[in-house]
Amino acid sequence: MELKAVLDNLYASRSPRHLANDPLSFCHRFHTAEDREIAALVASSLAYGNVKIILRNLGAVFAAMGDSPRRFVERFEPAEGLRLFAGFKHRFNDGRDLCALLLAARTMIEEADSIGDFFLGCYDPPADDITPSLIEFSASVLAFDYSPVFGAPAIPDDSYFPFFFPSPAAGSACKRLCMFLRWLVRPEDGIDLGLWKEVSPAKLVIPVDTHIHRICRNLGLTARRQADWRTAREITAALRRLDPADPVKYDFALCHLGISEGCDGTVQPLCRECPVAELCGRKGP
Repeated sequence: MELKAVLDNLYASRSPRHLANDPLSFCHRFHTAEDREIAALVASSLAYGNVKIILRNLGAVFAAMGDSPRRFVERFEPAEGLRLFAGFKHRFNDGRDLCALLLAARTMIEEADSIGDFFLGCYDPPADDITPSLIEFSASVLAFDYSPVFGAPAIPDDSYFPFFFPSPAAGSACKRLCMFLRWLVRPEDGIDLGLWKEVSPAKLVIPVDTHIHRICRNLGLTARRQADWRTAREITAALRRLDPADPVKYDFALCHLGISEGCDGTVQPLCRECPVAELCGRKGP
């Protein structure tokens, strides 16, 4: 069977079970575009590490934010936030980093009315993809004044807040920012949200994590060994040949072969039921 047919079948197999096991599920708890946009920024920023820990920590953050993330961010005061999230820890990000993220969201809203409109100020429609847009977006956010959180305008060296806003210019795969954009830009399909209609889905770059990198290598979509921005663009270019208008539509389903279905790149009983097994090189991690 051709790769496109296999991936189209995989795309069609996505289920509520997969969504429930994904940070994107927190966005679906809210009904307004304004709340979902804020939820997407927070959920994607913390979407690294073990999925059970991600979901647990996001649950605690959203419980503190209440029934409207947008209202919480609009009213956010860093001094109060530092007390509220004093005990927060997600791997190497702490309560200060989370408060800086919430202050960044508030600042974007104050400057442009929404995160989407702020991103549009950085968006480069003629570009081949979102590379220059992400470079500009991350640089702009990191240039905000964070003295209400850190006590000085500059971000201190011991803060991992910049981890939330990496740049393709440094070679990073920018996995979480690419995922954030996928959630908000791709057409609404029961998984992604389709909120930022001014940004073309054709410009998106696939979020590359260990699961996507391994599976896409096994499917022959890239031969690169490093999960960096070049690899993300190479995989996206291969997928764009299958669907020029929406190349990252397959990301969620491919990623959940690892997250939810247990694929770790080895030959095992799971392979017999895997929907991409006939095309998979099974090269291991």
